[in-house]
Amino acid sequence: PPQTPKHTISSSRSPLQPPEAEEGEPFSTYFDSKIPIPEDETHSCFSFRKLWAFTGPGFLMSIAYLDPGNIESDLQSGAVAGFKLLWVLLLATIIGLLLQRLAARLGVVTGLHLAEVCHRQYRKVPRIILWLMVELAIIGSDMQEVIGSAIAINLLSVGRIPLWGGVLITIADTFVFLFLDKYGLRKLEAFFGLLITIMALTFGYEVPPLWSTPNLPAGMFEISDCVQPVRPGWRRATCPCPCPQSRQVNRADKREVREANKYFFIESCIALFVSFIINIFVVTVFAEAFFDKTNANVSQVCANSSSPHSALFPNNSDALEVDIYKGGVVLGCYFGPAALYIWAIGILAAGQSSTMTGTYWGQFVMEGFLNLRWSRFDVEHLTGMNDFLNVLMSLQLPFALIPVLTFTSQRSVMHDFANGLFWRVAGGLLILLICSINMYSVVAYVMALHSLALYIGAALLSVIYLAFVAYLSWLCLVALGASFLACGSTVSVTRTLHLEQSPSHPPK
Repeated sequence: PPQTPKHTISSSRSPLQPPEAEEGEPFSTYFDSKIPIPEDETHSCFSFRKLWAFTGPGFLMSIAYLDPGNIESDLQSGAVAGFKLLWVLLLATIIGLLLQRLAARLGVVTGLHLAEVCHRQYRKVPRIILWLMVELAIIGSDMQEVIGSAIAINLLSVGRIPLWGGVLITIADTFVFLFLDKYGLRKLEAFFGLLITIMALTFGYEVPPLWSTPNLPAGMFEISDCVQPVRPGWRRATCPCPCPQSRQVNRADKREVREANKYFFIESCIALFVSFIINIFVVTVFAEAFFDKTNANVSQVCANSSSPHSALFPNNSDALEVDIYKGGVVLGCYFGPAALYIWAIGILAAGQSSTMTGTYWGQFVMEGFLNLRWSRFDVEHLTGMNDFLNVLMSLQLPFALIPVLTFTSQRSVMHDFANGLFWRVAGGLLILLICSINMYSVVAYVMALHSLALYIGAALLSVIYLAFVAYLSWLCLVALGASFLACGSTVSVTRTLHLEQSPSHPPK
């Protein structure tokens, strides 16, 4: 019988090699079957048939940019700064696209997702710490998503279903929808596409009433004095996902790998453009509905519209504080009950889709870091909790971004598809920028708590946190080419990786 092609990897960078190497461990993916890529000899440079075959993973990733936590960040930026922070949204989307490119290339070239590569490359102690940090980020993200879905159900039921009831419903229907996986990956991807379409239609519906507003474009791309934590969906753009491995790509053939990288990048561009437009819809609507408004303004409008929620807003001159629940209420007051229910449907689609992907990501993380294999699946004070969860996930960003840059820069992992000088420098600068902005938001959040005990606790935890980030950064710098930082270690480890080979195409 023909032998499976093998590549032997040697590396002199011992810090990134685990003490025990699993010889001959084959590449494995979560999906039993793979989506075949059609041959299109008439279009050698670009084929819509091939693009359609690769379409799906990018849209699943883009859901991370559309979860209730990000939607609330959008409406808060509109309420605080009007249209002045749209440039931040654009910049965050572009940076997220570049980081998603690295994560997708890692999956295409190696046949492994990020958690699996971390399991094979890091030593046991940092591997376990990294796993716990990523799980913590996913838990925080899932809490926002489940709460967002519960709020949407509460709004749709006119308050008859309490938040705890909405949480139970969300948990139950998430597992029911995940059974779509039994009917094939394409049907599951189509369901996610349907939810994204619902978000686009519902959030876009709220925009037409604002088209006649004369001050809509004013200051659209000005730099505002307001500081908004940069927290798009990077936690999942670089999170473990076997979606790139779900396509039938012969990884022993450089042409097929290069082609897969190209089409996945094009699909990611389209998917993130769609998510960017949806986020623009939300910022636009709430910049007009909330910006420079006081509680008295909104209370008066709600009272005039006979809204049952007018008691939410005290009749004073304080600036209006917004969240996704009050957002729906104010839209109902300003544009009628239909706007409230359509907003709630959009939030429900956002929460449901992101909860489903969060469930998948959690399984992939545990499988990858612990080398497990599982079978398939047989409103009060919530704004403060959302702020805390945003800060929590900001702290976890380095634990996804740094490993992605590390492994995609290693020739021992990526071979001829390793990052070049431009991507190494640009990736390092982007990660430094992202982490700096988010660390600033964390410090600002802690300082606003005005508690000496919390200051002391945060200082002690920050020492451990920064030490581990420094360790990951050291390994990353070694992988980027700063070999002098390896402290003279020159241990060579030879490992054999079995590459997947797609079946040869039958002769025509």
